[in-house]
Amino acid sequence: MKLTRRPSWKRLSMLATGVLALPILAGAAAHADSTTDKISFDLVRSASARDGGCLRQAEADVTVETVGANQVMTVSLSRMPANTAFVLFVIQVPDAPFGMGWYQGDVDTGLDGTATETFIGRFNIETFVVAPGSAPAPDTHPGIDATSNPATAPVHMYHLGLWFDRVDDAVKAGCPDATTPFNGDHTAGIQALSTRNFPDGEGPLSKLPE
Repeated sequence: MKLTRRPSWKRLSMLATGVLALPILAGAAAHADSTTDKISFDLVRSASARDGGCLRQAEADVTVETVGANQVMTVSLSRMPANTAFVLFVIQVPDAPFGMGWYQGDVDTGLDGTATETFIGRFNIETFVVAPGSAPAPDTHPGIDATSNPATAPVHMYHLGLWFDRVDDAVKAGCPDATTPFNGDHTAGIQALSTRNFPDGEGPLSKLPE
């Protein structure tokens, strides 16, 4: 997948999501303002990046604010590889096997290794997926895509994960040479950052009430 620089305006993405009250968590906390309609938290280096000895200086901060019936989530990256495409997912747990997840959008860094992107959706306590039954699914990438979904009761997803869009960009950054399904063509690199600083069942999106 060739990296194409996108326009400077922020992409907007409409998807469902969720959040709750604000306990102090071991090693991390999502901070809410006094009106409880806004939270902020950090993304940290993923287990794959840590074990691979890369992205030691990488940083990211996230704010989620309720505006009307939806939330606005702003993701800001710094000290990341320059001119590199990343993909953001909402996920069930921050480390492998990640559980359920969906492709939220792209975040591309510039010459200075920074980026800021904004997404609109439901990023609060109501963030979930559900499949009352199995049904046929589009076979967009034959041999890779599932052709039907597993049935599942509602599964709430309160974590975020950021992946390299390209394996060669991950290798260029000194990270492991591994292919993962976390982009539109299912040819992504390793996870770069995540909310693994929060417990599996208490991801930061669970801190913003309905």
